[in-house]
Amino acid sequence: MAQFEEVSKKSELHPKPVGMVQQYGTAGFRTHADHLDHVMFRMGLLAALRSRNTKATIGVMVTASHNPEEDNGVKLIDPMGEMLTPVWEVYATRLANAEQDHLLTVLEDIIEKESIDLTQEAHVFVGKDTRSSSARLSEAVLDGVTALRGHSKDYGLVTTPQLHYMVCCCNTQGEYGQASVEGYYHKLLQAFAELTKYVPNRTDDQKCLLVDGANGIGALKLRELVPRLQGELLVSLFCDSTSGKLNHQCGADFVKVQQKSPKGIDMKAGDRCCSFDGDGDRIVYYYSDAEGHFHLLDGDKIATLISTFLKELLTQAGLDLNMAVVQTAYANGSSTRYLQDTMKLIVKCTKTGVKHLHHVAQEFDIGVYFEANGHGTVLFSKVLEEKIRQLCKDSDGERRRVATLLKNSVDLINQTVGDAISDMLLIEAILAIRGMTVQQWDAIYTDLPNRQLKVKVSDRRVIETTDAERKTVSPAGLQEAIDGLVEKHRQGRSFVRPSGTEDVVRVYAEAETQESADALAHEVSLAVYRLAGGVGGEPKPL
Repeated sequence: MAQFEEVSKKSELHPKPVGMVQQYGTAGFRTHADHLDHVMFRMGLLAALRSRNTKATIGVMVTASHNPEEDNGVKLIDPMGEMLTPVWEVYATRLANAEQDHLLTVLEDIIEKESIDLTQEAHVFVGKDTRSSSARLSEAVLDGVTALRGHSKDYGLVTTPQLHYMVCCCNTQGEYGQASVEGYYHKLLQAFAELTKYVPNRTDDQKCLLVDGANGIGALKLRELVPRLQGELLVSLFCDSTSGKLNHQCGADFVKVQQKSPKGIDMKAGDRCCSFDGDGDRIVYYYSDAEGHFHLLDGDKIATLISTFLKELLTQAGLDLNMAVVQTAYANGSSTRYLQDTMKLIVKCTKTGVKHLHHVAQEFDIGVYFEANGHGTVLFSKVLEEKIRQLCKDSDGERRRVATLLKNSVDLINQTVGDAISDMLLIEAILAIRGMTVQQWDAIYTDLPNRQLKVKVSDRRVIETTDAERKTVSPAGLQEAIDGLVEKHRQGRSFVRPSGTEDVVRVYAEAETQESADALAHEVSLAVYRLAGGVGGEPKPL
């Protein structure tokens, strides 16, 4: 077959190292950039097949998000801007790991299994982050698309959520928006302006926000956006990619894990600050109080702010629709109790990974989901969107004003995936509308002190979990050990789960005091080390 001759020829330019094995995980493939050339080429092939299979445009994003600069990665984006469907994740792993002389056999097997018509046109959008390896690796993706006679559009430097947005826009024939970076900016800026115009007499101090761009693509794109905010938000951009290393001592992951402000940000007491991650799909907020104590407002706090705002609007609009907040086991216990007991909202817990949260959120008219790391968004049902349109058209007075707030909130949110820029603008609009400071937002509830650790093991697969990763079923005796340790600590809670990318077990613990949370995390780490094949020296107390 002529198409396969081209694949054979081009694949020789992107050879797979013999014996190398990689896994398509929750964030696609991710490893050192030097080991990804063949994977990128093959993901170009797979994207062309997926496009023919769905008769839609597929996205391929070259990024390693919050990983160090020397790493890179790739993930495919399905037609509505969502994560790749699980069956095709398996195909991605098979294709990436096929030895050179078996590549065509695996390709043919996928085509046969999915009954793919190779005469159907294929369309693929490709984007990349600012890593030095991204240009070379995105060219390998484009080679793969071309080898199977697919059509590609290279968007160049874009945030991950921008590419998700573009794919959705294209496949909804423009209903979701214009499939360009300019269209993305226009939609968000218009919605933000409409939301904040209802807020009178905001001072410049209230409009000020310090942003850590993680020295990544999010900083570059925010720099394009800021001048067009026309003074409605006064952004001071730090870690802006002009100097400093990507994700090094900066970015959302650093701030969340280290519980301190990034290096290089000029933060004074009371300043409202936020950090993006390397590809612009995570955001966390924080501030320092007058005593110099650091306060983090992570994904749990963000979900609480957004969900309470939307619930109030629904009530004021007289819309009786179902709404839920979707969390993972990493959500702080205080946030879960506040949402359930005070706000009377449905709270669902699911496995770690935004694709799992996204799926559950789709079951509701409004599904708010955020991982504690700051990756999240809000999904709205077609039923809700139609009711809002009707209210804007048919009502007047206060009810129309509330319906308009809801409509612009829907437009401001990137429903395809977590989006730091979109989430930032929504948070800033909500704080302005409600007249809240970052300190007042933080005071909605108080987080239980918590600690995250990791334990190196010889094989992470010995850890098997159930109940949305909150309980272990193997190795034998581990869950019983964790339960016994938790009982020793007031308001104690702990769980462990295997990493998706390396042979470590992640440990989470929370308790009434930081000292107690630290002690519980250490005790559970020791139990994992002893029962799950720990390597190296025993974990030391914090």
